[in-house]
Amino acid sequence: MDLEKIDLNLLVVFRQLLAERNVSRAAQALGLSQPAVSNALARLRKLLGDELFLRTPAGMVPTPFAEELAESVTQALQMIHAALNQRSAFDPAHSERSFVVSMTDIGEIYFLPALMDLLRKCAPGVSLVTHRNTGHLRDEMEAGKVDLAIGLIPGLKGGFFQRRLFTQRYVCLMRKGHRLERKKISLAEFSEAEHLVVVSAGTGHGKVDEILKRKGIARRVALTVPHFVAVGHILQATELVSTVPERLAERMVKPFQLVAVPHPVELPQVAINVFWHARNHREPGNQWLRGLVSGQFSE
Repeated sequence: MDLEKIDLNLLVVFRQLLAERNVSRAAQALGLSQPAVSNALARLRKLLGDELFLRTPAGMVPTPFAEELAESVTQALQMIHAALNQRSAFDPAHSERSFVVSMTDIGEIYFLPALMDLLRKCAPGVSLVTHRNTGHLRDEMEAGKVDLAIGLIPGLKGGFFQRRLFTQRYVCLMRKGHRLERKKISLAEFSEAEHLVVVSAGTGHGKVDEILKRKGIARRVALTVPHFVAVGHILQATELVSTVPERLAERMVKPFQLVAVPHPVELPQVAINVFWHARNHREPGNQWLRGLVSGQFSE
């Protein structure tokens, strides 16, 4: 097929449908009407001789041929986007841009206070929107909906860049005055204590529980919660012990009158990285923001 027969806008619609799997959401993201997107899809189906997307209860599912096209079309559009925008500048002091950054509640507690103070000083018009990883982070970053992701995110590999910020250990966190409040606790004491366990979906922190199980280390789990944001409040008022990342513990110790002690189990250190999609690798605003994050938090 000759390239002059293809309208570039049809490929833009194709890429958005890949990300959204829904005609209405794709139209909204592109600033088009739903009929316009449906018409573009019909034209593309006719040109390529394939249905491309099939309607199912789960949404618009790409055909095998569409999946074959996906990577090549996405990369081609990214190259065109980068070429057209490589000379555009970003002026943080006068920008009113809003960046979307994916992070967990741990990230919000650890990164945001210092990052917002830094923005107030050097980019007062810039704002941030935090985004929680719901399992579609890869697609959302490919579609340009999320600018950066920060944390322990093992699923972002092909098509993404990353930069190491720091590594950290896990510690045991408990209230001041807890019977295990000492520099070192034994494995037996750890197993006998009542535990608060955090199941943080979409991150690599859940591997801690897998490691403990593989080592045959039993715990008396009294409470399980889906996020870290309530850990300080709960530990402050109970006899529970929780395994948490060291940097989070640093932020919680003083406000909640807690104590962090070395973990009795040999757990691997975890790497916290900042991630961005290849489409934004040369985008000036994205370059500035990830440089700001790295400059403030890198070891």
